[in-house]
This record gives sequence, structure tokens and C-alpha cells, in this order.
Amino acid sequence: MTSLSTPVTWVDARDALPSSGTPVAAAITGQYPADSADGDAEGGVALGEEFWLVRPMYFASLHFGADGAEHRDCFVDSDGVVRLVYGLGSAETVTHWAELPTLPGGMTTRAVLGEGVQAALRRAWSAQPGS
Repeated sequence: MTSLSTPVTWVDARDALPSSGTPVAAAITGQYPADSADGDAEGGVALGEEFWLVRPMYFASLHFGADGAEHRDCFVDSDGVVRLVYGLGSAETVTHWAELPTLPGGMTTRAVLGEGVQAALRRAWSAQPGS
């Protein structure tokens, strides 16, 4: 198996924000709700306990939630959950963010669509360490 790795540079969300529309890895913090209907929080964490974890998200300078609420300078996950920068008064906040790595196999992009996908996959699977 080919070892593929890439460095990650974390940015303090209080200091700088990505460009609007940028997909990122976001380090979020908050507290599992004590009244969760699920009974247990993710990974055996006690309900009501604090967490700090990484989620894929994208940054939006302007976002309208499903309820029509307007949000500025926020991070949005695939479920449409909006999180603000740490210290801005939401239940879960983003402390740091990092640009997502490019696709494996020497690519310089984070997405391939359509006809180019199969060729990109073959190139990545045949990549040699360090390529």
C-alpha cells in the first residue's frame, strides 16, 4: 500500500477566516446536551461533557439557514448546522480551521467530477511514495 500523507496547517479562527465557499476541516468545541434523546453522546462521552473535534465544513461570509435566518462569517456542515467563530455566542463554535488537502496521486485540486474521476483514481492508486 502506498503511504500518502500531507501536512496540516491550523489557523486560529479568531485571527483569520478562509475565503467564502472554501471547504475546510474545522475544529469545533461545545458541550453534548445533557437532555439528549439519544442517551449516550458520540464515542462514549458523557452527556453534558465538553468536546473538541474536527468536522468537514465550508466557510460562508453570508449564509441563510433552513429557517431563513441570516448568518455572517460562519462555518456550515453537511447537515446545514451553522457554527460561529469561538467567542461569538453559539452553542458550538469553531476554534481553528485548516484547508482540506488536495486529492491523492499528485493532484492539485480537491474535487474531480464526471469523466475525469476514474483516471484520477487510477493515478492515485498507482502513485509511488513521495509522488
